[in-house]
Amino acid sequence: MVDVIGALKRWIVPSACLLCTGPADPGTICDGCRDSLPWNRIACPVCALPLASASAYICGSCAADAPHFDSALSAFRYQPPIAGAIAGLKYHAQFRQSRWLGGELAALVAARPEPFPELLIPVPLHPKRLRERGYNQALELARGINRVLAIDIDWQAATRIRETADQIGKRAVERRREVRGAFAVDQRIAGRHIALIDDVMTTGSTVNELARACREAGAARIEVWTAARVP
Repeated sequence: MVDVIGALKRWIVPSACLLCTGPADPGTICDGCRDSLPWNRIACPVCALPLASASAYICGSCAADAPHFDSALSAFRYQPPIAGAIAGLKYHAQFRQSRWLGGELAALVAARPEPFPELLIPVPLHPKRLRERGYNQALELARGINRVLAIDIDWQAATRIRETADQIGKRAVERRREVRGAFAVDQRIAGRHIALIDDVMTTGSTVNELARACREAGAARIEVWTAARVP
């Protein structure tokens, strides 16, 4: 049966861009907004830190102290309007943001020559935080990626076993100390190629600690995919 009323509404009230409210396809952004986004095109291939020049292949931090994960990919730099879109997802349950952010990230992954991972592992929230928020924004982002790439999501393979304080405003050394031993990972990921999914990477302390636990559980290759990376 044709949804005449729905079609009429879409004709009378066109879909709006998620960023500027101008005309756009449902659940997407307009071409003007997309062209002006802070893409993270020049970045360290190990930790996705934005770089000023492509001549610096690996950032100094990764050269001095390699993380527990093998590579990282962040679609955007954490700047407006991406920061606002992520805040809408993280704190206001704007799941449409996770669909287009996940779609943009998936498009970048699909354009690479490297093989896809076997599993997407969302960075878990502590059960108390999950109850308070009602959802895990990393899982919602993983679902956005899955809609495009059809890679299985395993949201139970990793658990946050220790509650940690909010990381906003803390220095890197404080962040590392705060998340130490915060995760447990099931050994069913042993021998698997996985991608850890999160909304933002700041210093990388959280995903690095989760990657350490994944490595101890036997993961063969670990990638980190985030919507945005803090410069």
